[in-house]
Amino acid sequence: METILKRTSGDDQRIALGSMTRLKEVSSKLRTVSTAGVKIKIQETGEFITIPKKALSLLITILSNMSEGKSITIIPTDSEVSTQQAADMLNVSRPHLVKLLENNTIPFKKVGSHRRILLRDLVAYEKSLQRTREEKLKFLSEQAQDLDLGYE
Repeated sequence: METILKRTSGDDQRIALGSMTRLKEVSSKLRTVSTAGVKIKIQETGEFITIPKKALSLLITILSNMSEGKSITIIPTDSEVSTQQAADMLNVSRPHLVKLLENNTIPFKKVGSHRRILLRDLVAYEKSLQRTREEKLKFLSEQAQDLDLGYE
């Protein structure tokens, strides 16, 4: 799979915003239609291409991110990432990530002397971490309310 490492330009942002808005409108009409695919017409060639509905949803997400000027990366879920890539994805240092791996918090395998992490394991860890954060924040906010600490 080819990786594109270009930043989203201002022109790309404007085009993405217009496209995303229109695609969202069309997509909402498609919810009642029971077909698995959606035909898209390529204006320049007049050709039609059928794509899965899920791909249309993904396209809307991509355009939404582009319209905000964000760069995006698409990686298959069965991909393996290096410790540096995983650390970047979790927004932590590589040494911290290695500690998580060595404590068996995140599964990994060794290829020679290099550690490799399955993307799905990394995403599962991130979701688990998010759930834990939400639970602790909820507990703290409830405790603040019970103790009448002045938070309204």
